[in-house]
Amino acid sequence: MKDKIVSYIKGNLATESVEDIDINEDLLGSGLVDSLGMVQLVLFIENEANIKVSPEEMTIENFTTVDHILKFIASKNKDQKQA
Repeated sequence: MKDKIVSYIKGNLATESVEDIDINEDLLGSGLVDSLGMVQLVLFIENEANIKVSPEEMTIENFTTVDHILKFIASKNKDQKQA
C-alpha cells in the first residue's frame, strides 16, 4: 500500500517534480500536496484500501505523512474486522 500511495502522490498530486517521498515527510507542510490534493488523496485511499473516511477522521494527525496514512488504514482495517 505504501508504494501505491507514494506513486499516486508523485504521479498525480505533487506540486513539483519529486524523485522520492520519505514516509515521514509532512505532505502539506512541505508543499508537496496542496489542500485540494489532500482531498483527492483521501478519495484515492478510500478506493484503494476499501475503507470509508468520515469527516471527523480527515485530520492532520491521520493524513500528514505517508506513515500516518498507513497507520490510519491499519486501524480502520482492524476496526472493520472487529465489527
